[in-house]
Amino acid sequence: MNNQPQVEMPVYLFTGFLEAGKTTVIRNTLADPEFNAGEKTLLLLCEEGIEEYDPYDFPKDTVEIVRVEDVAELTPSFLKELQETHQMQRLMVEYNGMWTLDSFYNALPEGWFVYQELFFADSATFLSYNANMRSLVVDKLQSCEMVIFNRPQSADREGFHKIVRGVSRKAMIAYEYEDGRVEYDEIEDPLPFDIEAPIIEIKDTDYAIWYRDMTEDFNKYVGKTIRFKGIVARDGKLPDTMFVIGRHIMVCCEADTAYRGVICRAKDRKTYRTRDWLILTAKFVVDYNKLYGGKGPILEFISAEEAIAPDPEIATFY
Repeated sequence: MNNQPQVEMPVYLFTGFLEAGKTTVIRNTLADPEFNAGEKTLLLLCEEGIEEYDPYDFPKDTVEIVRVEDVAELTPSFLKELQETHQMQRLMVEYNGMWTLDSFYNALPEGWFVYQELFFADSATFLSYNANMRSLVVDKLQSCEMVIFNRPQSADREGFHKIVRGVSRKAMIAYEYEDGRVEYDEIEDPLPFDIEAPIIEIKDTDYAIWYRDMTEDFNKYVGKTIRFKGIVARDGKLPDTMFVIGRHIMVCCEADTAYRGVICRAKDRKTYRTRDWLILTAKFVVDYNKLYGGKGPILEFISAEEAIAPDPEIATFY
Protein backbone atom coordinates (compact mmCIF):
# COMPACT_ATOMS: atom_id res chain seq x y z
CA MET A 1 0.00 0.00 0.00
CA ASN A 2 1.28 3.47 -0.90
CA ASN A 3 1.17 5.63 2.23
CA GLN A 4 2.84 8.65 0.69
CA PRO A 5 0.86 11.86 1.30
CA GLN A 6 -1.07 13.23 -1.65
CA VAL A 7 0.70 16.18 -3.24
CA GLU A 8 -1.44 19.26 -3.83
CA MET A 9 -0.15 21.38 -6.68
CA PRO A 10 -1.75 24.65 -7.80
CA VAL A 11 -1.58 25.14 -11.55
CA TYR A 12 -1.83 28.48 -13.36
CA LEU A 13 -2.91 27.78 -16.93
CA PHE A 14 -2.44 30.37 -19.69
CA THR A 15 -4.05 29.50 -23.02
CA GLY A 16 -4.36 31.22 -26.39
CA PHE A 17 -2.81 31.22 -29.84
CA LEU A 18 0.52 32.59 -31.06
CA GLU A 19 1.12 36.31 -30.48
CA ALA A 20 -1.84 36.51 -28.11
CA GLY A 21 0.26 37.99 -25.31
CA LYS A 22 0.67 34.97 -23.01
CA THR A 23 4.44 35.27 -22.69
CA THR A 24 4.37 38.96 -21.80
CA VAL A 25 1.78 38.43 -19.07
CA ILE A 26 3.57 35.41 -17.59
CA ARG A 27 6.92 37.23 -17.63
CA ASN A 28 5.46 40.30 -15.94
CA THR A 29 3.62 38.17 -13.39
CA LEU A 30 6.72 36.22 -12.39
CA ALA A 31 8.73 39.43 -12.15
CA ASP A 32 6.17 40.95 -9.79
CA PRO A 33 7.35 40.55 -6.16
CA GLU A 34 3.73 40.62 -4.96
CA PHE A 35 3.08 37.40 -6.87
CA ASN A 36 6.54 35.90 -6.69
CA ALA A 37 7.74 36.17 -3.13
CA GLY A 38 10.18 33.29 -3.43
CA GLU A 39 7.87 30.34 -4.14
CA LYS A 40 9.59 27.69 -6.23
CA THR A 41 7.83 27.86 -9.59
CA LEU A 42 8.14 25.61 -12.61
CA LEU A 43 7.21 27.24 -15.92
CA LEU A 44 6.10 24.70 -18.51
CA LEU A 45 6.42 26.05 -22.05
CA CYS A 46 4.36 24.19 -24.65
CA GLU A 47 5.07 26.42 -27.65
CA GLU A 48 7.74 28.72 -29.04
CA GLY A 49 6.49 32.27 -29.30
CA ILE A 50 8.12 35.43 -30.64
CA GLU A 51 8.63 36.75 -27.13
CA GLU A 52 11.27 34.95 -25.07
CA TYR A 53 11.95 34.53 -21.37
CA ASP A 54 15.04 35.88 -19.69
CA PRO A 55 15.80 34.03 -16.43
CA TYR A 56 17.33 37.24 -15.08
CA ASP A 57 13.84 38.79 -15.11
CA PHE A 58 12.85 36.53 -12.23
CA PRO A 59 13.92 36.39 -8.58
CA LYS A 60 17.07 34.33 -8.29
CA ASP A 61 16.68 30.53 -8.11
CA THR A 62 12.88 30.57 -7.79
CA VAL A 63 11.78 29.95 -11.38
CA GLU A 64 12.81 27.04 -13.58
CA ILE A 65 11.75 26.47 -17.17
CA VAL A 66 10.93 23.17 -18.89
CA ARG A 67 9.91 22.93 -22.54
CA VAL A 68 7.42 20.43 -23.94
CA GLU A 69 7.47 19.92 -27.70
CA ASP A 70 4.85 17.20 -28.14
CA VAL A 71 1.45 16.91 -26.49
CA ALA A 72 2.10 13.18 -26.07
CA GLU A 73 4.69 14.06 -23.43
CA LEU A 74 1.95 15.30 -21.12
CA THR A 75 1.18 12.40 -18.79
CA PRO A 76 0.65 12.09 -15.03
CA SER A 77 3.98 10.29 -14.67
CA PHE A 78 5.81 13.05 -16.57
CA LEU A 79 4.34 15.76 -14.35
CA LYS A 80 5.05 13.78 -11.18
CA GLU A 81 8.65 13.36 -12.32
CA LEU A 82 8.91 17.12 -12.83
CA GLN A 83 7.67 17.70 -9.29
CA GLU A 84 10.18 15.24 -7.85
CA THR A 85 13.04 16.69 -9.87
CA HIS A 86 12.33 20.39 -9.40
CA GLN A 87 10.50 20.34 -6.05
CA MET A 88 8.30 23.19 -7.21
CA GLN A 89 5.50 24.63 -5.13
CA ARG A 90 3.37 25.64 -8.11
CA LEU A 91 3.20 25.13 -11.85
CA MET A 92 2.66 27.77 -14.53
CA VAL A 93 1.82 26.60 -18.03
CA GLU A 94 2.01 28.47 -21.32
CA TYR A 95 -0.19 26.10 -23.29
CA ASN A 96 -0.04 25.45 -27.02
CA GLY A 97 -3.18 26.83 -28.66
CA MET A 98 -3.22 23.98 -31.16
CA TRP A 99 -3.50 21.34 -28.44
CA THR A 100 -6.85 20.53 -26.86
CA LEU A 101 -7.21 21.13 -23.14
CA ASP A 102 -8.38 17.58 -22.47
CA SER A 103 -4.81 16.47 -23.09
CA PHE A 104 -3.62 18.67 -20.25
CA TYR A 105 -6.44 18.05 -17.78
CA ASN A 106 -6.15 14.28 -18.29
CA ALA A 107 -2.43 14.52 -17.49
CA LEU A 108 -2.89 16.15 -14.08
CA PRO A 109 -1.81 13.83 -11.25
CA GLU A 110 -4.13 13.27 -8.30
CA GLY A 111 -4.17 16.30 -6.04
CA TRP A 112 -3.13 18.75 -8.75
CA PHE A 113 -5.72 21.40 -9.54
CA VAL A 114 -6.04 24.33 -11.94
CA TYR A 115 -6.11 27.33 -9.64
CA GLN A 116 -6.58 29.81 -12.48
CA GLU A 117 -7.17 29.50 -16.23
CA LEU A 118 -6.88 32.53 -18.48
CA PHE A 119 -7.39 32.73 -22.24
CA PHE A 120 -5.53 35.40 -24.23
CA ALA A 121 -6.47 36.57 -27.71
CA ASP A 122 -5.02 39.06 -30.17
CA SER A 123 -7.90 41.33 -31.17
CA ALA A 124 -6.57 41.57 -34.73
CA THR A 125 -6.61 37.80 -35.34
CA PHE A 126 -9.29 36.41 -33.02
CA LEU A 127 -12.15 36.51 -35.52
CA SER A 128 -9.98 34.74 -38.08
CA TYR A 129 -9.09 32.00 -35.62
CA ASN A 130 -12.75 31.64 -34.68
CA ALA A 131 -13.78 31.35 -38.34
CA ASN A 132 -11.08 28.86 -39.32
CA MET A 133 -10.35 26.97 -36.10
CA ARG A 134 -13.66 27.26 -34.29
CA SER A 135 -13.34 23.97 -32.40
CA LEU A 136 -9.99 25.04 -30.89
CA VAL A 137 -11.39 28.42 -29.87
CA VAL A 138 -14.38 26.77 -28.19
CA ASP A 139 -12.04 24.32 -26.48
CA LYS A 140 -10.20 27.21 -24.81
CA LEU A 141 -13.30 29.23 -23.94
CA GLN A 142 -15.26 26.46 -22.23
CA SER A 143 -13.37 26.38 -18.92
CA CYS A 144 -11.44 29.66 -18.69
CA GLU A 145 -12.25 32.16 -15.94
CA MET A 146 -11.35 35.21 -18.01
CA VAL A 147 -10.77 36.13 -21.65
CA ILE A 148 -8.25 38.93 -22.24
CA PHE A 149 -8.30 40.62 -25.66
CA ASN A 150 -5.02 42.41 -26.35
CA ARG A 151 -4.53 45.52 -28.51
CA PRO A 152 -8.28 46.22 -28.91
CA GLN A 153 -8.09 49.70 -30.52
CA SER A 154 -10.48 48.82 -33.36
CA ALA A 155 -11.94 45.66 -31.87
CA ASP A 156 -15.46 44.50 -32.62
CA ARG A 157 -16.49 44.21 -28.99
CA GLU A 158 -20.05 43.18 -29.74
CA GLY A 159 -18.75 40.39 -31.97
CA PHE A 160 -16.18 39.26 -29.39
CA HIS A 161 -18.79 39.31 -26.65
CA LYS A 162 -21.21 37.21 -28.68
CA ILE A 163 -18.56 34.59 -29.46
CA VAL A 164 -17.49 34.27 -25.82
CA ARG A 165 -21.04 34.19 -24.49
CA GLY A 166 -21.97 31.58 -27.09
CA VAL A 167 -19.67 29.22 -25.19
CA SER A 168 -19.55 30.52 -21.63
CA ARG A 169 -21.69 32.83 -19.55
CA LYS A 170 -19.24 32.66 -16.64
CA ALA A 171 -16.01 33.90 -18.17
CA MET A 172 -15.13 37.53 -17.52
CA ILE A 173 -14.09 39.55 -20.58
CA ALA A 174 -11.37 42.20 -20.48
CA TYR A 175 -9.59 44.41 -23.01
CA GLU A 176 -5.93 45.26 -22.37
CA TYR A 177 -4.29 48.13 -24.23
CA GLU A 178 -0.60 48.45 -25.09
CA ASP A 179 -0.17 51.12 -22.40
CA GLY A 180 -1.32 48.62 -19.76
CA ARG A 181 -4.79 50.06 -19.37
CA VAL A 182 -7.53 47.44 -18.85
CA GLU A 183 -11.25 47.82 -19.55
CA TYR A 184 -13.84 45.22 -18.60
CA ASP A 185 -16.74 44.13 -20.74
CA GLU A 186 -19.99 45.57 -19.38
CA ILE A 187 -22.43 44.34 -22.02
CA GLU A 188 -25.45 42.87 -20.25
CA ASP A 189 -26.46 39.28 -20.92
CA PRO A 190 -30.16 38.96 -20.15
CA LEU A 191 -31.55 35.49 -20.66
CA PRO A 192 -33.88 35.27 -23.69
CA PHE A 193 -36.70 33.95 -21.49
CA ASP A 194 -38.42 35.18 -18.33
CA ILE A 195 -37.19 33.11 -15.41
CA GLU A 196 -39.76 34.72 -13.10
CA ALA A 197 -42.77 33.89 -15.26
CA PRO A 198 -45.40 31.44 -13.90
CA ILE A 199 -44.34 29.14 -16.74
CA ILE A 200 -40.84 29.64 -18.18
CA GLU A 201 -41.34 29.33 -21.94
CA ILE A 202 -38.21 28.10 -23.74
CA LYS A 203 -38.36 28.88 -27.46
CA ASP A 204 -36.92 26.37 -29.93
CA THR A 205 -34.07 28.78 -30.64
CA ASP A 206 -33.19 29.11 -26.94
CA TYR A 207 -32.90 25.51 -25.77
CA ALA A 208 -29.08 25.45 -25.88
CA ILE A 209 -28.88 28.66 -23.83
CA TRP A 210 -31.39 27.34 -21.29
CA TYR A 211 -29.66 23.98 -20.97
CA ARG A 212 -26.26 25.55 -20.36
CA ASP A 213 -27.68 28.06 -17.88
CA MET A 214 -29.57 25.31 -16.08
CA THR A 215 -26.54 23.04 -15.73
CA GLU A 216 -24.43 25.93 -14.42
CA ASP A 217 -26.93 26.66 -11.63
CA PHE A 218 -29.60 24.07 -10.85
CA ASN A 219 -30.88 26.00 -7.85
CA LYS A 220 -32.03 28.88 -10.04
CA TYR A 221 -34.78 26.69 -11.47
CA VAL A 222 -35.83 24.56 -8.48
CA GLY A 223 -39.59 24.72 -7.98
CA LYS A 224 -40.24 26.53 -11.27
CA THR A 225 -42.49 25.31 -14.09
CA ILE A 226 -40.87 25.03 -17.52
CA ARG A 227 -42.22 24.38 -21.00
CA PHE A 228 -40.09 23.46 -24.03
CA LYS A 229 -40.01 21.26 -27.10
CA GLY A 230 -37.74 18.24 -26.97
CA ILE A 231 -37.12 14.79 -28.35
CA VAL A 232 -37.64 11.69 -26.20
CA ALA A 233 -34.87 9.21 -25.44
CA ARG A 234 -35.77 6.01 -23.65
CA ASP A 235 -33.18 4.34 -21.41
CA GLY A 236 -33.43 0.77 -20.18
CA LYS A 237 -32.13 1.82 -16.77
CA LEU A 238 -35.23 3.94 -16.19
CA PRO A 239 -38.70 2.66 -15.24
CA ASP A 240 -41.73 3.16 -17.52
CA THR A 241 -42.67 6.25 -15.53
CA MET A 242 -39.45 8.00 -16.56
CA PHE A 243 -37.86 9.09 -19.83
CA VAL A 244 -35.23 11.56 -20.99
CA ILE A 245 -36.20 14.60 -23.03
CA GLY A 246 -33.85 17.12 -24.62
CA ARG A 247 -32.24 18.30 -27.85
CA HIS A 248 -29.07 17.72 -29.82
CA ILE A 249 -26.83 20.73 -29.19
CA MET A 250 -24.04 21.87 -31.49
CA VAL A 251 -21.30 23.83 -29.74
CA CYS A 252 -18.91 24.65 -32.56
CA CYS A 253 -19.39 22.31 -35.52
CA GLU A 254 -21.29 19.19 -36.58
CA ALA A 255 -18.56 16.97 -35.15
CA ASP A 256 -19.17 18.57 -31.75
CA THR A 257 -22.89 17.79 -31.51
CA ALA A 258 -24.36 15.73 -28.68
CA TYR A 259 -27.74 14.94 -27.18
CA ARG A 260 -28.32 16.90 -23.98
CA GLY A 261 -31.43 16.02 -22.06
CA VAL A 262 -33.05 15.87 -18.63
CA ILE A 263 -34.85 13.01 -16.89
CA CYS A 264 -38.62 13.46 -16.77
CA ARG A 265 -40.51 11.69 -13.99
CA ALA A 266 -44.24 10.99 -14.09
CA LYS A 267 -46.64 9.40 -11.62
CA ASP A 268 -47.90 6.84 -14.11
CA ARG A 269 -46.56 4.89 -17.08
CA LYS A 270 -45.75 6.84 -20.26
CA THR A 271 -45.66 5.24 -23.70
CA TYR A 272 -43.59 7.86 -25.48
CA ARG A 273 -40.99 6.31 -27.72
CA THR A 274 -37.43 7.32 -28.54
CA ARG A 275 -37.42 10.10 -31.18
CA ASP A 276 -40.95 11.27 -30.33
CA TRP A 277 -41.11 15.08 -30.25
CA LEU A 278 -43.09 16.58 -27.38
CA ILE A 279 -43.92 19.96 -25.96
CA LEU A 280 -43.41 19.24 -22.29
CA THR A 281 -44.64 21.20 -19.29
CA ALA A 282 -42.97 20.14 -16.06
CA LYS A 283 -41.85 21.28 -12.62
CA PHE A 284 -38.10 21.46 -12.07
CA VAL A 285 -36.60 19.68 -9.05
CA VAL A 286 -33.20 18.27 -8.13
CA ASP A 287 -33.10 14.66 -6.96
CA TYR A 288 -30.96 11.54 -6.99
CA ASN A 289 -31.11 9.25 -10.00
CA LYS A 290 -28.81 6.34 -10.80
CA LEU A 291 -28.61 7.46 -14.43
CA TYR A 292 -26.82 10.58 -13.19
CA GLY A 293 -24.82 8.66 -10.61
CA GLY A 294 -25.92 11.23 -8.05
CA LYS A 295 -28.22 14.21 -7.76
CA GLY A 296 -29.28 16.00 -10.92
CA PRO A 297 -32.14 17.87 -12.61
CA ILE A 298 -35.51 16.11 -12.72
CA LEU A 299 -38.58 17.36 -14.57
CA GLU A 300 -41.76 16.42 -12.72
CA PHE A 301 -44.29 15.68 -15.49
CA ILE A 302 -47.33 17.97 -15.65
CA SER A 303 -48.48 17.59 -19.27
CA ALA A 304 -47.22 16.96 -22.79
CA GLU A 305 -48.47 17.19 -26.32
CA GLU A 306 -47.12 15.67 -29.51
CA ALA A 307 -45.14 18.06 -31.70
CA ILE A 308 -43.26 18.27 -34.96
CA ALA A 309 -39.51 18.67 -35.02
CA PRO A 310 -38.21 22.25 -34.93
CA ASP A 311 -36.33 23.66 -37.90
CA PRO A 312 -33.43 23.23 -37.51
CA GLU A 313 -33.57 20.18 -35.24
CA ILE A 314 -30.12 20.84 -33.79
CA ALA A 315 -30.00 23.56 -31.13
CA THR A 316 -27.20 26.11 -31.23
CA PHE A 317 -26.13 29.18 -29.26
CA TYR A 318 -26.58 31.58 -32.18
